Amino acid sequence: MQAITPDAHGAAVLLLTAFALFLFTRDNLPLETSSLTILILLVAGFQIFPYEKDGVTLGAPEFFAGFGNEALVAICALLIVGKALETTGALQPLATVVSRAWSSRPLLALLVTLIAGAVLSAFMNNTPIVVLLMPILVGVSLRVKFPVSGVMLPMGLATIIGGMSTTIGTSTNLLVVGISRDLGMNEFSMFDFVWPVFLVGGFGILFLWIIAPRMLPDRIPPLADTTPRIFNSQLHVTEGSFADGKTLSEVLAKTNGRMRVDRIQRTESLFLAKLPSVQLQPGDRLFVKDSPENLKDFEMLLGATLYNISDDEHPVGEDTPLTAEGQQLAEVVVTRGSPLHLRSLATARFTGSYGLIPLALHRARAPSSQVTGDLNSVRLRAGDVLLVQGTRDAIDQLKDSGTMLVLDGTTDLPHTHRANRALGVMGGVVLAAATGLLPISVSALIGVGLMFALGCLNWRDAAQSLSTQVIMIIVTSLALGRALMDTGMADYLAFGFVNIAQNLPVPLILSSFILIMTLMTNIVSNNAAAVIGTPISISIAQQLGANPEPFVLAVLFGANMSFATPFGYQTNLLILSAGGYKFSDFLRVGIPLTIIMWIGFSIALPFLYDL
Repeated sequence: MQAITPDAHGAAVLLLTAFALFLFTRDNLPLETSSLTILILLVAGFQIFPYEKDGVTLGAPEFFAGFGNEALVAICALLIVGKALETTGALQPLATVVSRAWSSRPLLALLVTLIAGAVLSAFMNNTPIVVLLMPILVGVSLRVKFPVSGVMLPMGLATIIGGMSTTIGTSTNLLVVGISRDLGMNEFSMFDFVWPVFLVGGFGILFLWIIAPRMLPDRIPPLADTTPRIFNSQLHVTEGSFADGKTLSEVLAKTNGRMRVDRIQRTESLFLAKLPSVQLQPGDRLFVKDSPENLKDFEMLLGATLYNISDDEHPVGEDTPLTAEGQQLAEVVVTRGSPLHLRSLATARFTGSYGLIPLALHRARAPSSQVTGDLNSVRLRAGDVLLVQGTRDAIDQLKDSGTMLVLDGTTDLPHTHRANRALGVMGGVVLAAATGLLPISVSALIGVGLMFALGCLNWRDAAQSLSTQVIMIIVTSLALGRALMDTGMADYLAFGFVNIAQNLPVPLILSSFILIMTLMTNIVSNNAAAVIGTPISISIAQQLGANPEPFVLAVLFGANMSFATPFGYQTNLLILSAGGYKFSDFLRVGIPLTIIMWIGFSIALPFLYDL
């Protein structure tokens, strides 16, 4: 095997790739910012130091080509079509069937739910499926006394398994298929790899049905009407209230000893000792952690307020009254890509935009952590849950906006007369692509046009369905993948991998590569792992003289196995918050599931491709 020596450009691209993977793991840095930074460095670097070798030229036009990549067009079009299914309520019949099944035979209903979620995820983005099923599953689980924690996480992981099975199941699949085609391989058709996923995923679904619920502790249900989720809050002592002039011991006695005060803040820099004799004054803040119901009870008993009355940017007035009829509490999950992600409430102008008052905060990644400052200035992270109060109409408008996830199981999605039209269009998109009549990018784009023409979608919903994060991570990853391939660095990495594993049988080399991709996707973006891994997998197959198809599928399957961390996939973050799970719960279930799927694919791919 002839040794491959990388040049300076290839080495620089490898360093930049390592830097990109580091940035993608930084939760305090928006993913689109990381992507743009890497793209700028890549374009500027090759502009300043031009690259031309063996007839290959790399520069800005080649790196910008990702914005017009066929796979990206298909992904965006499918996201818009999926949004039409969501807004028309086309999935509501599924919710009705699931709810009824759970009322009679919970254990069988869990299996049906897992299979239904997996099958649907093979044809559309799994995020709306998870969002639809979460509140329903919580409600029915509580009614039939089935542990909520045994339902939510298995359901979410089942949708990831289902998404592996077709070319349109996930954006990762579309990228891998598109890149492998661009690199000279025969294009995979929609159902070319259903069979290995059916074989291996079947064992995964059985694990999620029979074993996973027994491995998960019974966590606290999350919904506002049943939850004792603990929120960090501040009770502000107002002039003339019961707490005004009272000692701490008198205030605690008023709550029958139920309230636990963590800190007492008098000014921005002055915190008082929690002595029973300390006398409270107007403006003092009592830092309290408790459930929404108890917090509101303490507010009423003490005459205090759960909002910052000195905050001029978020005044309580006619637009956001707290005494109007129909007041409700709601829990809002901060998700990646939402208007609150990595921003403060003040920066996002939350109250002015939505007419809701923020009351308290639950930090999903560190529930015991203190919120020591003004709630409006806290930088929110993915997984945080915000407790808000407002009118029923304001909360309904927030739900309908589609920009944030409101944890509430009392309102059904509207099943409009356009739902059947949306289902028909989606069926046509899938059928045209599955039969080879049209490429998926073309059929999905036509589907978008039909959704608009039939009134199933408006431009606002379409715009909201597109994620800047998804677009930027894909474009940047495509640019890095192109640079790795054209500079010869992909061949160099493949040579190194093959050199290390050269004494192993090809099936074991394939199995090792699946494991590497699986580890990578649980640390960085699955799309980044897939785009970088695809050209390397083809180089490995070429150097081994083996069929490249199973190696490309090793990337596709490995990059989709984001089971073990709540940050590996966007729906995992939703479930982390909605199910009240801890990081360890994902490890407890995700690691065994990953091992099952890894071993399964390590056996199935060599068998099916005669390696």
